[in-house]
Amino acid sequence: MMRLSRDVAGPCLAPGGSVIAVGAFDGLHRGHQALLAQVRARAQALGCAPAAVSFEPLPRAYFSKEPVPRLSSVREKLRGFDAAGMAHALLLRFDRALTSMPPEDFVRRVLVERLGAREVWVGGDFRFGHKRAGDVALLEQLGQQWGFAVRVMPPVLLDGARVSASRIRMLLAAGEFAGATALLGRPFVIEGKVEYGNQLGRELGYPTANIHLRERVSPVHGIFAVRVGLGEGECSWPGVASLGIRPTVNEVAEPLLEVHLFDFEGDLYGQRMAVEFVAKLRDELKFDGLDALKAQIDHDARSAREILGMNPRLIEAHLN
Repeated sequence: MMRLSRDVAGPCLAPGGSVIAVGAFDGLHRGHQALLAQVRARAQALGCAPAAVSFEPLPRAYFSKEPVPRLSSVREKLRGFDAAGMAHALLLRFDRALTSMPPEDFVRRVLVERLGAREVWVGGDFRFGHKRAGDVALLEQLGQQWGFAVRVMPPVLLDGARVSASRIRMLLAAGEFAGATALLGRPFVIEGKVEYGNQLGRELGYPTANIHLRERVSPVHGIFAVRVGLGEGECSWPGVASLGIRPTVNEVAEPLLEVHLFDFEGDLYGQRMAVEFVAKLRDELKFDGLDALKAQIDHDARSAREILGMNPRLIEAHLN
């Protein structure tokens, strides 16, 4: 089982040495997966521990004045490290103390003293330390000083272009879920715990399970055909979802994910739910009253059922 640590200071987590992957790892896409696979293979070959060093909040979000969309939650990222076979995850708090640390101190305190680095794997554009002063060349120089090797992971290409988190965010924002799935290596999913809402969906004939995103900024907004997984189950239950601020009624300050599961009976409150985004139906709109909103929801539900391959007779029965 993977061991999670949060602090720069502390005893050495890998007394027998480690092979380390360093990065933000938002989304754990195919490029990240290839990097972690190399780290695990090298750790096995050297007889030491595979480890991942990452940061929360994401560095680009910490420095940005605008909200920054992310592909995965902290929980999802850690689960991905575990699934990739990492023995240790050092999830450092990206704060003023860390951003002011000189690159030489980062290498000594984090990679050498905390993890006993024998090899360190990074991407070619890796930067680290105060004002991003450290690069691969400096890391290699410090590796010679401290006795670890530096390996640069070549970019993973798909259709001739580099797999990257920014490319995936662009595809998701455009509703191109098949393209994003190819780069992620899995469908795009948002997970969370179902919380109580204001019951308006139930009044309109479409009861919803609500997930508050809170500090997480989603790369997608609008109305979607979705598949839902409950608990630890796979995403197989068909539904229609809205992710936005509900401009027609009871507008909310932070985006809310509302999911209607087709032909479902049961209580979902308090359960964890995973929502897989299959297709975008439209952008969020403001309607002139509840009747117009209900008519549009009927249309969205019909479209979602058709996209998800549900029996047309069920569609007719649902709408009549």
